[in-house]
Amino acid sequence: MARREGRMESVVSHSLNAVPDFIKTFRKKKIFLTGHTGFKGAWMSVWLSMLGAHVKGYALKAEKKSLYNQLSSGLKNHQSVIADIRNSSRLEKELLTFQPDYIFHLAAQPLVLESYKTPIETFDVNVIGTARLLDAVRKLKKPCVVVVVTTDKVYENIESDHAYIETDKLGGYDPYSASKAAAEIVTSSFRLSFFHPERYAEHKKSISTARAGNVIGGGDYAENRIVPDIFRALAASKPVPVRNPEAVRPWQHVLESLHGYLTLASSQNKQPVKLAESFNFGPRAGDTATVAELVNLAVGSWGKGNYKPVKQIQARHEAGLLRLDISKAGNLLAWKPKWDSSKAIDKAMSWYKKSLEKNCDVLALCEGDIREYMEDLDKVR
Repeated sequence: MARREGRMESVVSHSLNAVPDFIKTFRKKKIFLTGHTGFKGAWMSVWLSMLGAHVKGYALKAEKKSLYNQLSSGLKNHQSVIADIRNSSRLEKELLTFQPDYIFHLAAQPLVLESYKTPIETFDVNVIGTARLLDAVRKLKKPCVVVVVTTDKVYENIESDHAYIETDKLGGYDPYSASKAAAEIVTSSFRLSFFHPERYAEHKKSISTARAGNVIGGGDYAENRIVPDIFRALAASKPVPVRNPEAVRPWQHVLESLHGYLTLASSQNKQPVKLAESFNFGPRAGDTATVAELVNLAVGSWGKGNYKPVKQIQARHEAGLLRLDISKAGNLLAWKPKWDSSKAIDKAMSWYKKSLEKNCDVLALCEGDIREYMEDLDKVR
């Protein structure tokens, strides 16, 4: 473990100039991270570990084939609690005994198509689970910053070129999108009812929501998600099955959204009243691509392969066009995207290719991508 810790420390010290606020904000702080066994949660666990935070994760058991299982044994200052977000007593016990300084709520049923199969569970996890977490926060008798992660799909999507801003109408065609919009409403209700910014001096809680989506990156193995589908097909030398080749999405690397969450929490720590709001995190205006364009970029990065459109019988509705306006995050948080969609897919496919090598150190792969991202932060400011 000494070799691992030495490398982790050098990774952070090498990047101190790029993100001093992160170091000052999270080093030796207690972070309660729900959904730590998921794709985003696993990457967040690595990043927080590199930043010197003490992390307590709370989530369901990771899938057998998962990023978390590939790297969890090497994480530093990391506790893992395997439990359901809907278990109020267990959730409250684990949160209150830990006494966190920050909470990142990532636990969710995150898939659109799965939400059609299990709508009740999707609403239960994404809406009631969020309510249960915030109810537990009510009993926390210390200052705490809370970032509730939802999605870019919380808006009532009219499928136009309009880039959605945080004050646009919430909605959701499919159960997943609707459940996340409902989670936004639940969070707003708890904020106004129990954690009102005007009464911050009394409760010392700053509650925000973060809206990002269509994240890509190495280590995602979910079914019916485009980049994992690309990886599985190319690794097996098969054509990539594509459901909606003309659908337009604001693709972004997973580190972009996590950087947004970390920036938001760090900024809330300084301005807990002003920043207890909702924020979009997405790519720059114009940096969108169709599913077909994304697949072609992935194939080019991989070095070979092709794709084939897949006709679906009784296909479920999925949004065809979605864009976010990220100017609020830029103006209030000084947050800007660092990697465009082309680099995001190239980094993802490179990660997958390296992960297939014999005796691959998956944690080192993640650390390497995070280190590179951190080094790029100052270059774009």
